[in-house]
Amino acid sequence: MENRLKFLYALQQVDLGLDEVHDMKGDLPGIVDSLRNEVAEKSAKKKELEDLVKKSFAARDATDVDIVTLKEKIDKYKAQQFEVKTNKQYDALAREVDTSQEKVVKLAKEMEQLEGRATAAKQDAEALGPQIEALQHELNERQVELNNVNLEHEEEELRLRHEREKIVVRITKPDLAQYERIRAAKEGKAVVPVKRNSCGGCFNRIPPQTLLELRRNENMLVCERCGRIIVSDEVASTFATALV
Repeated sequence: MENRLKFLYALQQVDLGLDEVHDMKGDLPGIVDSLRNEVAEKSAKKKELEDLVKKSFAARDATDVDIVTLKEKIDKYKAQQFEVKTNKQYDALAREVDTSQEKVVKLAKEMEQLEGRATAAKQDAEALGPQIEALQHELNERQVELNNVNLEHEEEELRLRHEREKIVVRITKPDLAQYERIRAAKEGKAVVPVKRNSCGGCFNRIPPQTLLELRRNENMLVCERCGRIIVSDEVASTFATALV
């Protein structure tokens, strides 16, 4: 059990070191991710609008062809009206003319709507161009900054990650799962030493009976107040030996 506690405490110290490296990067990783997502979203929207422009203009052109075809039929029907010999034939042609003219009016409205939709989408797509360009420019600058920061702390981060890998393989899956769960809930601190008979996480007093049990290093104990894993001075002072 003592070695289990030492490994967990060692892992905590390494993770705190990684947290410090991450903090040195400040908000840059989040800013870069946010800018990258915004560029992707606006680019996708621009493409969507451009596709709408193409489809709307294609539909408009097809509608224009239908209108021309209908007008040709109307002219044909009107010409046939002078050739028919009965009123019944004349009235049938007149109905065809009326029906075709109604379709022409309807298609003309649809064509106008398609034209307006295409024009509006084209304007919106064009407006997104400069926005995407500006965001991409800012993203490039921020990415350079982040790359420089990463380069500055790369050696330390690689060292800590290597140490973390060596420790993790020596920790049981249940212990690691408990550690990760507490760490996520307690702002990165899952394993803390007891200092002056108080929890090193929440600073509340540890009951005397728990202190006695803690010094034996025979069980994994948690603070009754904050739920963090607590370890004795012996474990905290010799955690480096867990890496040997």
